[in-house]
Amino acid sequence: MKIAKIEAFPIKIRKDHVYLGNSSALDTPYDYYLRPSYRCPYSKNMETLLVKITTDDGIEGWGEALAPVVPEVAGIIIERMFTPFLLGREATDIDVIWNLLYDTMRDRGYFTGFMVDAVSAVDIALWDIAGKYYKQPIYKLLGGAYRTNVPAYISGLPVESLEEKVNLAREWKAKGFTAIKLHIGYGMQEDIRIMTALREALGPDFGLMIDAHWNYTVADAVQLGRAMEALHVRFLECPLDPEDIDGYAQLSHSLDIPVALGESDRTHFQYCEHLVRNSCDILQPDVGRTGITELMRITKLADTFHKKVAPHLSVGQGVCIAATLQCCAAMYNFYGLQEYQPSILPVANEFLNAPITCENGIFAVPDGFGLGISLDEDRVRHHAVKL
Repeated sequence: MKIAKIEAFPIKIRKDHVYLGNSSALDTPYDYYLRPSYRCPYSKNMETLLVKITTDDGIEGWGEALAPVVPEVAGIIIERMFTPFLLGREATDIDVIWNLLYDTMRDRGYFTGFMVDAVSAVDIALWDIAGKYYKQPIYKLLGGAYRTNVPAYISGLPVESLEEKVNLAREWKAKGFTAIKLHIGYGMQEDIRIMTALREALGPDFGLMIDAHWNYTVADAVQLGRAMEALHVRFLECPLDPEDIDGYAQLSHSLDIPVALGESDRTHFQYCEHLVRNSCDILQPDVGRTGITELMRITKLADTFHKKVAPHLSVGQGVCIAATLQCCAAMYNFYGLQEYQPSILPVANEFLNAPITCENGIFAVPDGFGLGISLDEDRVRHHAVKL
């Protein structure tokens, strides 16, 4: 079963709201804008890169790279550089192909970023093909399911005022969710004020986590972490710059609250350094940046250090969500809660012939062959931009 055709679809979906609720961005003439509190660019579209690989016997596999900005970049890498290396290769040689593609640019310094994003999209598509070929869901090919229902936590409360955040949190609790992660980083006192109000409103047993979006120094993160310990917050995510491994090691050793990180890392080589230095307690690989092959490598590596894995899941669409759930099903050292973006799943489901569901705080793992989902290709092509 040989790879016969590869197509990349950079997707840009215009909505009447933007990710994390910054509606003022819709007034700009450009697609991209900076969020000062998070220091990085966001798009007023929902953007991603979908990849379709077709074999010579007609099996189609879909992959996705997490591409919240300029999805065209990873698409060009796939269509113009990877294609000659992939056409005619055995589609089920997934590990061989991952290493082949990773090797193509590692000597030139491109062993992360857009390059590995492109590898990840191809990797997911090949796993989808393998599942369809062997007539099994991907979790079966990964060794079987520890779970077919995945508990979820709400990621973000994208409203402006503290009162609105509290009210929205109460609504999610009433719908059966047992945990919420808040995207903070507004300054020490404001972050503590917000989390204190949520704890008082939601009660002592409701799960709270925080994502500090790389906004703190080690000293301030220690102070913040201790305040979060007093509020029984379950983990502190990404308070320091991602390259500050020594700082994370110092922070982790200083706090009782677990430190979580990893969404910006893409390979087991990067995660290995965190594990050896004991710079975190929970790893958060994102399948749209790692692919399935690397995510499971990272998971098994983490298990040798007795660390839990809580996959990151932000603006990835249906393929990323389905691939994440397939991995969660097969993950021995799963953290126990999967990130859920309420504003993303409905958009993702618009591209699927049957929806992925998250109800009463529980994701259902798709149980069809491969990823377990079927894409509406007409809609994909309608929203794709040209490379």
